[in-house]
Amino acid sequence: MNPFRMKKTSCILIILFALIGCKNNSKNTPEAPVKKATIYPSDVISFMDEWKILLGDGTYRDSLVNYAKENFFYVETENETNWVVYKTPNAGITSRTSSNTRTELGQKTHWTPEIGWKLTGTLKVQHVSTTGDPRVGSSYAVVIGQIHSDEGHENEPLKIYYKKFPGHTKGSVFWNYEINTKGDNIGRFDFSTAVWGHDFSVVGSSPTEYPKEPEEGIALGEEFSYEVDVHQGIMQLTFTAKDHQTFQFTKSLIKSEFATKEAIPAQVKSVYANREKGGGVERESAYANEKQYFKQGAYNQANGKSTKSETYNGNIAKQYANGSYAEVWFKAASLDPGKSSKKE
Repeated sequence: MNPFRMKKTSCILIILFALIGCKNNSKNTPEAPVKKATIYPSDVISFMDEWKILLGDGTYRDSLVNYAKENFFYVETENETNWVVYKTPNAGITSRTSSNTRTELGQKTHWTPEIGWKLTGTLKVQHVSTTGDPRVGSSYAVVIGQIHSDEGHENEPLKIYYKKFPGHTKGSVFWNYEINTKGDNIGRFDFSTAVWGHDFSVVGSSPTEYPKEPEEGIALGEEFSYEVDVHQGIMQLTFTAKDHQTFQFTKSLIKSEFATKEAIPAQVKSVYANREKGGGVERESAYANEKQYFKQGAYNQANGKSTKSETYNGNIAKQYANGSYAEVWFKAASLDPGKSSKKE
């Protein structure tokens, strides 16, 4: 046989075997999984461009459209419903005015009580710290909505809490009003109002004893809603939940109820009896003409100091693994200008 023809035939056979091998390999190679498109918090709740955020690890971000961070600010899907998750440990890096960590939105726009704004939220609390001193009002609690002053003492005319003691099935929802202290702010105090369950003043009697579980309380994972509407100096609060009574409250932010010693409620005298703060009075005009802004998310009230909660030396992974964190899910929320700021 012609050597040239033999060489040519061999080359053709090699090419054919190579092609057959490639074809067989393509059949045996599994197809790469199709990646799901990332769902961002801004896809679930559209107002994210109106907020900045501080996360529990100290991350600060003022642009939240198409932004998420694993283990702090992200989306979970449950029964085909998307929820924005706010998660924060008992110890991390927080703001200059607090010892408590937060994964919490802060409104960019500031306003006075006379102008007002409106905030709503539909949420469920999934977890609160499981360690702490039951005699301390802030133990086992998370703040899920606020009005924060940006002037004067920078106090908080509104904090909405969820709190559940270990071993209880149901927790409490309540709101606190912090006075805009007249003079030195060392005398500041909070007055607490119960919504479902107990108020802030109901605490344990010893390091190992808890108060009675609230029969009408809210369980972890149970959905509820709040609305905060400030208009012409008046704050109106509405709380709703399925199979629970609806509650509405009204509070002036421009005229104090606590301007004299005689006006200080018995609750306050009891809560602050053995504390350095709590002996002051409020200025007569309360928060009138002071700039305010909303906050929403998870502001963890547990820490290693006042509540003596476990922090694992600030190791966030260990805190998450051992129940030392707060986690709040929102499925809906809205932010609107106050009635006084809208054009007639």
